[in-house]
Amino acid sequence: MDYKYIEQLMERYWNCETTLEEEAILKAFFSQDDVPAELAKYKSLFDCVASDKEENVLGDDFDARMEALIDEPVKVKARVVPFRQRLMPLFKAAAMVAIILTLGNASQFAFHEEDDDVATTVSPKVHNGPAVAMGDSVKIDSLKKATVMPNQLK
Repeated sequence: MDYKYIEQLMERYWNCETTLEEEAILKAFFSQDDVPAELAKYKSLFDCVASDKEENVLGDDFDARMEALIDEPVKVKARVVPFRQRLMPLFKAAAMVAIILTLGNASQFAFHEEDDDVATTVSPKVHNGPAVAMGDSVKIDSLKKATVMPNQLK
């Protein structure tokens, strides 16, 4: 037998140029029992395509089943939330505030402590002014009077 027409249809099928009627012809041809040996390798392809389309067809009751699923009431299960779990965000916020305040106070204390130490050890505070000068002169005069010089005793 001459299977040129089937070979031409197969060539057009592989180039994706066949119509639905031509594909139906190919399926009908490969569904036969006596397929030539050179075309037998394509028989399983068309058997698979034919069986897939039959399996994936929706039933007549599909719409009714979907409507029944949609109309079913949704069961909502109540969940008990303990008081501690309700306050958990508040606990987290309070902990963050406490950490920030603690770090702020610790850093402020550390920075001021360093400034005080540096100021007292590097340069002592010097007081200038007339009150300091008079206080120093009074101290010197009292020291002179309290100490008797050996040349003044005679």
